[in-house]
Amino acid sequence: MVNQKTAVKEVGFTHEDFAALLDKYDYHFSPGDIVAGTVFSIEPRGALIDIGAKTAAYIPIQEMSINRVEAPEEVLQSNETREFFILTDENEDGQLTLSIRRIEYMRAWERVRQLQAEDATVRSQVFATNRGGALVRIEGLRGFIPGSHISTRKPKEELVQEELPLKFLEVDEDRNRLVLSHRRALVERKMNRLEVGEVVIGTVRGIKPYGAFIDIGGVSGLLHISEISHDHIDTPHSVFNVNDEVKVMIIDLDAERGRISLSTKQLEPEPGAMVKNRDLVYEKAEEMAAKFREKMLAQKQAKAAIEIPVEVPPATDELDDIPDDIPSATEEDDIPPATEDAPEDVVAEVPAVISVDIADIPEEEIPPATED
Repeated sequence: MVNQKTAVKEVGFTHEDFAALLDKYDYHFSPGDIVAGTVFSIEPRGALIDIGAKTAAYIPIQEMSINRVEAPEEVLQSNETREFFILTDENEDGQLTLSIRRIEYMRAWERVRQLQAEDATVRSQVFATNRGGALVRIEGLRGFIPGSHISTRKPKEELVQEELPLKFLEVDEDRNRLVLSHRRALVERKMNRLEVGEVVIGTVRGIKPYGAFIDIGGVSGLLHISEISHDHIDTPHSVFNVNDEVKVMIIDLDAERGRISLSTKQLEPEPGAMVKNRDLVYEKAEEMAAKFREKMLAQKQAKAAIEIPVEVPPATDELDDIPDDIPSATEEDDIPPATEDAPEDVVAEVPAVISVDIADIPEEEIPPATED
């Protein structure tokens, strides 16, 4: 007969032994850690996850995704292994709380930072509007388009469900802000199709003391008062009215600042024709533009011809003869300005065609990019 005491002893692994083994291999988990875990059990409003701790960790349904989840099965499957973010420390029962949503947010911010660095254009559908602008989702983050950066004649309330091309204005994870521009995306797309010296037809949309804003296929260009005519102009109102259709020539494209500079002065077949005989200017526009392009090409070729190549000395030990007391190259007081300042009256009055100072937008109008 087999001795029962001996048989039990041969089983050899008691609850005490198991507890001691767990203590020996007790992993210390901290909030903010990302760990691998396996779905142990799916509950009605969450799931239990085995991450190697003494007690199965728990992930509530609201932490399963950036997007709204109605049932855990939409995201998790039994025995599935994946990464989890440790959200909180152990509770009184020794259980950790996990999150997938936090990982998705971290990776979403990383992606939008990369997209901004690449100056990428993204497309997204407007899902809501508020007093200040429109709301979209980019990589699961909530983005805000200020009203001044929505380039459409539709009321913004009618933009819901409409997909828009967008450029990044601000990506700030610390402040939880993602701000985008529809206008800037349109300007870039339009500017890619435009050329300096090209004649275009536009509509006067606004008149200021310093010039007229001309709509060119959905983007604005500035016809500065100094570029209206060779004759002196007291005010653009003396030449144009809002909604006038005009022929203008593009004289500068500044993609970085989103500015299009226009001219009718360069199209005048004779000085003052824009004031005295506008029809003649429009009739001769293409001819004058061709002469302008020829002139620009000749100037460019002349400039290239007179450039004197700089003789580069061979690499020698002559650097040893340079004294040690060379002043710092980054001494702020010694650095000259990169450009000369423009006249104050012009700088103060001429706004960027598409720019807006993010700081000027009331804080309450910019919603957070992530939802708590």
